[in-house]
Parts: sequence; structure tokens; C-alpha cells
Amino acid sequence: METPAPRSRTILLTGASGYVGGRLLRTLTDRGETVRCLSRRPELLAARVPAGVEVVAGDVLDPPSIANALVGVDTVYYLVHSMGSSRPFDEADRTAATEFADAAARAGVRKVIYLGGLGKGELSPHLSSRQEVGRILRDSTVPTIELRASIVIGSGSASFEMIRALVDRLPFMICPRWVKTYAQPIAIEDVIAYLVACLDRDITTSELYEIGGADATTYLDLMKEYARQRGLRRVMVPVPVLTPHLSSLWLGLVTPVYAGIGRKLVDSLRNETIVTNTAALDTFDIVPRNTREAIERALINEDREFAETRWSDEAFSETQPYGGTRRGSRLVDSRHIDVAVPPAAAFTPIRTIGGRNGWYAGNFLWQFRGALDVLVGGPGLRRGRRDPANARVGDTIDFWRVEAVTPNALLRLQAEMKVPGRAWLQFEVAPTATGSTITQTAIFDPSGLFGLAYWYTLWPIHTLIFGGMLRAIARRATSVSSR
Repeated sequence: METPAPRSRTILLTGASGYVGGRLLRTLTDRGETVRCLSRRPELLAARVPAGVEVVAGDVLDPPSIANALVGVDTVYYLVHSMGSSRPFDEADRTAATEFADAAARAGVRKVIYLGGLGKGELSPHLSSRQEVGRILRDSTVPTIELRASIVIGSGSASFEMIRALVDRLPFMICPRWVKTYAQPIAIEDVIAYLVACLDRDITTSELYEIGGADATTYLDLMKEYARQRGLRRVMVPVPVLTPHLSSLWLGLVTPVYAGIGRKLVDSLRNETIVTNTAALDTFDIVPRNTREAIERALINEDREFAETRWSDEAFSETQPYGGTRRGSRLVDSRHIDVAVPPAAAFTPIRTIGGRNGWYAGNFLWQFRGALDVLVGGPGLRRGRRDPANARVGDTIDFWRVEAVTPNALLRLQAEMKVPGRAWLQFEVAPTATGSTITQTAIFDPSGLFGLAYWYTLWPIHTLIFGGMLRAIARRATSVSSR
């Protein structure tokens, strides 16, 4: 089906740093749409958006900034929620939606598109708030299309990462009663397709559509299907005694979901989220994937640089806790340093790292780790480098292999040492007004509880080594530039 040529319009996208918003942004720009993003931290988002996308500072709880962002806007995607807010999230969501709807009406916005959540009956506070936001927007004078979805399955979505982490890490699970609740999971690709289809739909009054995948399933069956596709044998025993509070703490220990956020999600898992009105299938030319296909797609995309976007891209904390941060199922130690040299000089010690040049900090610890690796059947540090001055994709550098390289900008290494999981080490160089920023990121995808223990036990040593290595790279870059 041909993509309709975009009309002359400006689209305001809120929530562009989130999981759905980030995917939608790429699709809209690929279509040639003119997109403006509203962000509380525009300096962070600006570096991640495609060329030509305008990023403006603003907050949905700050009316003057909303009015500024809406100037000249034809259509708005409202994809924000306040689960990470310091104030009660339902109160924050209600206030934001009301202020935004009023501002959109004053600005002459033609249409609002909102993604909410399915569910009927006595809803959890989270789902109740999502639906209340939809009602506020639909009751405004600006025509609104509200889509209500069940859990979204895709590489990087909160729901998928929770299921993935549970099944990957726990061979035996005592499951709370919510695992028998029915849902109608929908693939992220289908969610994006519905959101884009709403853009091309002309409306004069508000509309509500329920969207879901091709089949309904329980969370227990969803986990079993994931285990089947990963070739994992898992024992799952549902019990009725785990409260939402205990479940959320349990999720916080073994999954990427923070306990506070996890409790709000778990509270929602007790509600069935299935499609009862199939009008969306008659209105939009979209054939949703079933659960098996959605999981297959998620697994295919899983290794694409943490997936295209992550739910945790919306950072809830500015500080790095013990063990680093969690992005999806992966554990991340990321740090950066500014140097007053151009990118080519900053990248020189990065492209020559390893082999006879060593690792710039704690070399005796690297040698000890290499010796241990040899003892357990790994390559150790014996392979060195093919070329001491340049690296290309596929090269080995000690017990790493070059996975990606961009001259003067990026080097990503994948570990081939013996570790309980998968590991990467990535270096990035970006130009600044006064020189360059070097970012060094260690990434670990743990396998089981042993993998988690491995990462957290070695965290103090990693902090010492990786911190020293980054500082040494900065010193060498400065030395290269001064020659």
C-alpha cells in the first residue's frame, strides 16, 4: 500500500523520548512529515532525533510552554503520562490533560491523537487515569482520536522486558494470580501503524477505538510462548498469595522494572485488557499480528543496539546507582568526559586500544582476567590485534571482537571471553563547541541469577577500571593533539 503524501502540516509529538514516541518519530520523519517535539530536556532529546526535527522546551504541566509549542501546529500526538512524577500521577495526568486540551483549542489545533489503555470495570489507578485522560481530551472542543491498547510487545517495551527478564532468569517461578489474567497483546509495529493511520483520518468529532493483536492470551501463556521461542524449559506455578506490593518488589529484583513503577504496572495486570469493540478492524486497513508473531518480531529486533528505543530512555533518575543503570534487560555502566581536542584526536587512543597498547588502566587486572579466561576455555588476551593502528568490523582485539566502527565517532566491541551472559564495550566521540565528548559504555546482558551476581559483585572493580580507562583515554587524546 502506498504511503499517502503528507499534507502541509506541523505535527507536535509529546513523549518522543518514550518507547512508543521514539518509534513513531522515526516513522513520521520517514514519511516526510514536519515534526516538532516537546521535551522537558530538549538538550538531551535533540541529539537523538532525525535531522530536520524541531525540539522545543516545555512541560505539559507548564501552560506557557504548551502555548509556545502549539504555535502553527495542525495535529498533536499526546503520548505522555506521569508515572515517574513526584506528585500523585493521576492528579498530574488530569491537570496536564485539561491544560493541554484548553491550549490546543486556543491554538486552533485540528486534531489530537492519544494512546491510552484497555480495561473495563473496577480499574487499577494506572488504567483509570489513562482512560480519564482520554475522556478529557475527547470531551474538549478539539476532535480527538483515542486508541486504547493492551500490553505492547516489542523489543524494548516495558511489558516485553518484564516477561523476558522473568523467563530468562528464573527456571522456576512461583507466579502471582495475575498471570492468569487475559490480555490482548499488540505488536509495537501495529501500534505505530494505527497511530499513523489516525493521522490520515479526517474527523470532525472525537472517536474511540480499541486495538489489540489477533488473539487474547493469559500472561502465563505469554511467558510460556516466550520460553518456547527461546528454547527454555521453565516451571511456572501460579499461587494466590502474592499481593501486588510483594509482586512489585519481586519484579524490581529480577526485572528491569523499578519497584515503584512495577507496582503500578502490577496493579494494572489484574484487569483484563481485551478488545470488546472491533470497530478499529473495520475502520483501518491494518491486520494485527498474533502473539507468536509479535514475540518473534521482538526477538528479531532485540539486539539492534538495545532495540530502536527503550522504555527506560525516559530516565527517572539523573544519578547512576550501584551496578549502573538498567536499559531493558541489560545493565549499563556509562560515563563521559570532555576533552579540548577535535574528534579525530579524541578517537585515536580508542581505535588503537588493546593488543600491545594495552587497556590504559589496570593492565595487570586485564592480564589476570585474560589468564582466568584461558583456564575456562576462552581466548584470553592471546589474540592481540590484527592492526595496531586501525580496527575494522570483524577484527579481534584480545578477547573482544569489533562489532561496529565509524571513523572518529564509534567503536563497539562484543566480548568473546567466558562470561555468564553477553557483554559489549562501546566508545563514542561527539564534537562539541570546545572540542569533543568521549562516552564510554559497558553493557552486560546477564544470563540467569549467576549473571546478575557476576555483574554486581564486580561492580567496584569495573568502576575502578572503566573510570581509569576513560581518564587515560582523555590524557592520551590531549597528548596526541599537542604533538
